[in-house]
Amino acid sequence: MLVDQIRAAITAAPRMRLPDVAAVLWKAYGAGQVTEAEAEELSGLIEARKVLPIAPQAPRKLVGSRPRSDASMERRRRWAASGRLPPTLAMKFTPAEQAVLAVVAGEVAKRGDCRLHIDHIAALAGVSRSTVKNAIREARLLGLLTVEERQQTAWRNLSNVVRIVSREWLAWNRLARRPVSLEGGVKSVTGTHTEKRYSCKLSPSEPSSSCRGAGSQARLWHLE
Repeated sequence: MLVDQIRAAITAAPRMRLPDVAAVLWKAYGAGQVTEAEAEELSGLIEARKVLPIAPQAPRKLVGSRPRSDASMERRRRWAASGRLPPTLAMKFTPAEQAVLAVVAGEVAKRGDCRLHIDHIAALAGVSRSTVKNAIREARLLGLLTVEERQQTAWRNLSNVVRIVSREWLAWNRLARRPVSLEGGVKSVTGTHTEKRYSCKLSPSEPSSSCRGAGSQARLWHLE
């Protein structure tokens, strides 16, 4: 009976527990509960289990901020390259975290603070919820922004209010202030029309030396 139990334990035990099974075997052999032939058989089973090849482990599922689609990656890259963070601050964060903070900066520039939910920021930046939390937590620890929690009840909270307090970041954001599309990055800036039309009057009393294009009939043009 004991021999059958030890044999079953050898078959079922993981490889790292085989030394424990062997200890039980030789203890039973010393007590006379297992014959020499049985001990030799069971010892051979243990050694055979030790030399079996280890089954390959299942590939680890990658989790974190890796985008699930090409569109997510495009949004992440666009926000990270939008220039919403000063280079000296951007270097402290990963590209994914830069995308998150750029979304926050764009919302602050537009509304004065950021009240977007974590899921909303994650969707806009093309990252995961954990990346949003990590980016905001790290920026908070560096003294770049503050986070105001708005708890309503024990089971319901409003979105946090994120405010930028870094003077360097605020100054940079003012200089870089441009229309922002929350669907993914900074919109192109419309060019300013620099051509100015003037109406002129002909003054017959002035010489025509400073006027061009009027030929011999030219007179000095005065801007109205």
